Amino acid sequence: MGKNYIDIENDHGETLRYRKHVNGRGLVAHGAKVHPSALVENGAYVEPGVQIAAGVRVGRGAWIESDAVIGPEARIEPHAHICSGAVIGAGAHIGVRTQVGTNARVAVGSLIGDDEVINDGEAVATDRRGLRLAA
Repeated sequence: MGKNYIDIENDHGETLRYRKHVNGRGLVAHGAKVHPSALVENGAYVEPGVQIAAGVRVGRGAWIESDAVIGPEARIEPHAHICSGAVIGAGAHIGVRTQVGTNARVAVGSLIGDDEVINDGEAVATDRRGLRLAA
């Protein structure tokens, strides 16, 4: 049986310890809070200070930066990048290779497609088809 953690040095020369999440084997940094029912797939990274609620699915290769909040039942598809301080509402769906900027907000139940960019500080709400609603 292999070890359940890995140490990685960041860009500032600090060593961060990540544990392998019991549900999916993705890497979760010390200080992040991930609900046990959430799926963090192998190859995904969750940084310190992140909060991931029940029923969330984080796809392979996704990166969730520090202090982001992911609401219940949200889906983060593979290779998506959720920047620091971003908030993803309950039941929202973030597409493959999509980037959600620093301190951006995605409303409850929103559908953000593949290869999209949500700018820093932007607030986005969509209908069930992914069409953006007026703010």
